[in-house]
Amino acid sequence: MTLSILYQDDHLLVIDKPAGLLSVPGRGEHKFDSVATRALQIDADAKVVHRLDCHTSGVMLMAIGKTAQVELSRQFHDRETEKEYIAVVQGIVAESDGIIDQPMRCDIDNRPRQIIDHVHGKQAITRWSKLSADDQTSRLLLRPITGRSHQLRVHCRFMQHPIVGDNLYGERRGDERMLLHAQTLTFTHPASGDEMVISSPCDF
Repeated sequence: MTLSILYQDDHLLVIDKPAGLLSVPGRGEHKFDSVATRALQIDADAKVVHRLDCHTSGVMLMAIGKTAQVELSRQFHDRETEKEYIAVVQGIVAESDGIIDQPMRCDIDNRPRQIIDHVHGKQAITRWSKLSADDQTSRLLLRPITGRSHQLRVHCRFMQHPIVGDNLYGERRGDERMLLHAQTLTFTHPASGDEMVISSPCDF
């Protein structure tokens, strides 16, 4: 099965990840298929730099070779990348923009859920702005400053506006997909030092 490629050179492979595909293999043969395993068919030296949730679509960056992987991973760790997501959330968000600063940790009794914990949680910050709204939902631009697991999903739930189709922190109706899309990723090319801005059009 093929992947849609947004950009490729000797150091980078940027994938337009479809919703429902794992970023990396899970446990068991039925969870082997993933962006990472398919990318190896494109380049045998493709390596994971970051991950998107299975049900999130959009821009996913991979490195070609260990040197590029180390540098790109450092950029994510040191918060030198910029990420923009589109989300459709339940309800009408009253404010036009804001910042959510709520620390998070794994709910060890209910994995893979994450919870807000002001005692043991790690810092998690999301900037957001409202793009539009209708009678039942709002469309948001989300800019995560940190990169905690499920951060955008938990922070939208904290706002009392869970993401449409989120089966962990909201409600999913039938086969409805989660409406969260990684629209743009900005980073520094590990070899040339050029600023790279890669975008994927949102299909919802």
